[in-house]
Amino acid sequence: MRRPAGAALLSLLVPGLGQIFNGEILRGLFWLVITPGVWLGTGGLLGWVCHLLSAGTAYHRAELKERSYPRLTSVT
Repeated sequence: MRRPAGAALLSLLVPGLGQIFNGEILRGLFWLVITPGVWLGTGGLLGWVCHLLSAGTAYHRAELKERSYPRLTSVT
């Protein structure tokens, strides 16, 4: 399960980047805009919540995509 973990890690680094990695551009832009707004709007108190939510949704959505479209493996 590299894809879900990678998406979550990317979103922990930059909120929304994991969603963009998953191919969900609008969802990624949402997190890119909302998270800094929450950081600034709450004086840094609740920004971490958005960071964790962004990473969690990136992981969850990547997991769903992996189940829907399993990777093709070569059989030798």
